Amino acid sequence: MGLAVVLEGHTGATAPELVAAHVGDTPLFHLILFDAELPPGVKVFAKAEHLNPSGSVKARAALSMILEGERSGKLRPGMTILDATSGNTGIAYAVLGGERGYRVTVCLPKNASNQRKKILREHGVEIIETDPMLSTDGAQRIARELHAHNPGKYFYPDQYNNDANWRAHYETTANEIWRQTDGRVTHFVTGLGTSGTFVGVVRRLRELNPALRAIAVQPESPLHGLEGLKHMATAVRPGIFDPSLIDATLEVSTEDALLMASKLGIEEALVVGPSSGANVLAARRVGLSLQEPGVVVTILCDGGERYW
Repeated sequence: MGLAVVLEGHTGATAPELVAAHVGDTPLFHLILFDAELPPGVKVFAKAEHLNPSGSVKARAALSMILEGERSGKLRPGMTILDATSGNTGIAYAVLGGERGYRVTVCLPKNASNQRKKILREHGVEIIETDPMLSTDGAQRIARELHAHNPGKYFYPDQYNNDANWRAHYETTANEIWRQTDGRVTHFVTGLGTSGTFVGVVRRLRELNPALRAIAVQPESPLHGLEGLKHMATAVRPGIFDPSLIDATLEVSTEDALLMASKLGIEEALVVGPSSGANVLAARRVGLSLQEPGVVVTILCDGGERYW
C-alpha cells in the first residue's frame, strides 16, 4: 500500500471557538498510485479539502458567505441561516455559523445520504426534505419560498448565486495550489455543483498562468449517485457558473467514481466520498492523455464517512 505524500502541512483545528481560523490551508497530496502508468514527467495531485473543520470543501464558501452576510448587514444576530444544499454546505453552515450563534435550516433532497442527515441533526440543523427527483434544483425553489415568506427570520446566502462562494476559492484555494506546486500546476480538474470551486480556482490560476487548462467533471447522466455534483445539461445552471472557463468536460459514472473512492482508501489511505472519486478518476484520465510533462491538480471534496 502506498501512502500519499504531503506537500504542505495542515495545522488542524483546536478549540471550538477557533474553528473558522482553521478553514483552508489544506495539504496537497501526490497520488503516487498513478505514477507507474502516467507519461514521464506527469504527476497527479489532490487537494485534501476533506480536512477542513466541517469535513468538506464547502467550509471555505460557507465561511465566506457568512462573513459577507455580516459585513453587508443581511445577516444579523438572532437570524437563521437558510439555504438549499446536498448536505456539505449545510454541515459547514452548522459548524461555522453555529460557533457564531446562528441557527441553521437547510432544504435537502430526500435521497441525500442518511449519514449526512445524521450529521446535520447532530449539529441542531432543521432539515426540510424536498423532492428527490428534482435534486438540489427543487431544494432551491423551496428555500426561496421560505425566505420570501419570512425575510426577517432568514438569512438566505443562496450559494448557487452568491459571488462570495467562488471568491473564497479565488482568494484562498487557488493561491494555495499555486504555492504548493511552486507555480508548476498545468491542469486543474474538478466537478461542478454550485461551480464555486471551479470558477474561483480557475479565474485566479489563469491570472497566474494564462496557459492553465481547466477541465470540468460531471456525472454521465441526470440520474446519478454523485451527491453534490450537477449534470449541467439537464440542471438549473447556477448564477455563478461561467462555462467560458471550461477547456474540456469529462463525464464519470457513479459506479466508476465509487470504485476510485474505494481504491483511494485502500492504496492511498484517503477515506473520501464519491465526488472525490469522480475528480481523481478524471484527473487520472487527463494525466494519461498528456504528451508532455504536466502537473494535474484536483480536489478531494469530502470524507467518505458521511456516506456510510
